[in-house]
Amino acid sequence: MIDIFDGLIHAFWLVVTLDADLVEISLRSLQVTLTALVISSAIAMPLAAFLAVRRFRFRRFVIAVLNALMGLPPVVVGLIVYVFLSRSGPLGVLGLLFTPTAMVIAQTIIIIPLIASVAHQSLRDLWQEYHDLLISMNVSQTQKIKTLIWDARRALLTAALAGFGRGIGEVGAILIVGGNIDHATRVLTTAIALETGKGEFALALALGFVLIGLSIGVNLLIHSLSRTEREGRW
Repeated sequence: MIDIFDGLIHAFWLVVTLDADLVEISLRSLQVTLTALVISSAIAMPLAAFLAVRRFRFRRFVIAVLNALMGLPPVVVGLIVYVFLSRSGPLGVLGLLFTPTAMVIAQTIIIIPLIASVAHQSLRDLWQEYHDLLISMNVSQTQKIKTLIWDARRALLTAALAGFGRGIGEVGAILIVGGNIDHATRVLTTAIALETGKGEFALALALGFVLIGLSIGVNLLIHSLSRTEREGRW
């Protein structure tokens, strides 16, 4: 019990004093996840708007696939990316394996279905409200998509934050493709797993505090945005 208490005190001290290793790992986690989030949002949001506006033969199938991919096991994504980026893989010549870029690729693949599915729900509801107006104005598909994305920006930000929460807490895929290399690809989740295995509970707890803080902050922001959006509709 005393050891646990001492570990908590030490962990708290590491956070307060901004320990160099703690800051480095936290910043790398944010860099990787935010980069993946920007790329994912740039792909997923226009896709979600397109699926809301355009009717085509396999539309329901595409939506069903996106929803199914939300539950895609991250370790499977990591394995697939590893195969493609390994020396014997088709993209091995790029030398991206065990780099932050490989981690960004894996996180992007994981985040895209989540953002697209959540965004599609909001954009589909908004399209029902805007359908007659935009059709009567005879605007192009691109203009319809731009209008939906702009007017649903709060809901889309909520979808993006949900993607951030999924990415920042991911461990399986980025451990496979990143290798958890010190001062190179070590991030919050992989560092927690490593330090716990080594018995370094103080640093592991400190990293956990940061990760919990980020998760709580994102969830509070999502709740705040969702509440603001509901009040705006009323």
